[in-house]
Amino acid sequence: MATLEGQSFVRTRSVAARVVAGETLLVPIRARVGDLASIYSFNGTGSSIWKLLETPKTIAELVEAVAEEYDAEHDRVARDVKEFLDEMLSVGLAEVPTSAAMAAD
Repeated sequence: MATLEGQSFVRTRSVAARVVAGETLLVPIRARVGDLASIYSFNGTGSSIWKLLETPKTIAELVEAVAEEYDAEHDRVARDVKEFLDEMLSVGLAEVPTSAAMAAD
């Protein structure tokens, strides 16, 4: 995960997202159709990260925002945010912004 430090991330645009009863529900869109077999649900913290990723953010920026919002211990938040972001990346819910990806080449 160390290779992700300093890199910016953004939420993918290939999902439909709605907030229901305080949880964010995500349905991936594949071939212009909702993939109802792959619905994701985020709690309050996950919803906060999802909202933050509307614009590109580094892990450090996400950690700082979450730690401040929840008045939580920084090291614990850092571990949790990194794990959550890694999971989001692995299922295609977050990505490196296109301009940042080209700049890295």
